[in-house]
Amino acid sequence: MTLQQWCFSFKGRIGRRDFWIWMGLWLALMAAAFTLANYQLIAIQSIAFFIVALLWPTAAVLVKRLHDRNKAGWWALLLILAWMLAAGNWQMLAPIWQWGVGRFIPTLIIVMMMIDLGAFVGTPGSNRFGPEAEPVKFR
Repeated sequence: MTLQQWCFSFKGRIGRRDFWIWMGLWLALMAAAFTLANYQLIAIQSIAFFIVALLWPTAAVLVKRLHDRNKAGWWALLLILAWMLAAGNWQMLAPIWQWGVGRFIPTLIIVMMMIDLGAFVGTPGSNRFGPEAEPVKFR
């Protein structure tokens, strides 16, 4: 798999190594971007554009990793649900429900997705999404 296929294609499968490489790169880029914004070296609007620009490659990596686990890419929408629940205003609910809906459920979804995608081995051999995952050629 080429670097372009890794970042921009939703077809195929990737292994745990390539998934964690992207997640580490994404985390480093987000930390750098928000650090620069915190020191007001970059406008927050530029950071927002940067985050939107990273949505496509992040989605592509997540979907390919889900394919390696023999799951449809639609499961990635659970992360959007987690973000929506965490960002929601739950003041109309009782305090325990505020915590449950606004913190516990999103955290549970994210942790379960990271364990599933990052710890478990993909389907051996071919599955309905293609042949076994090939390592990404970074050069």
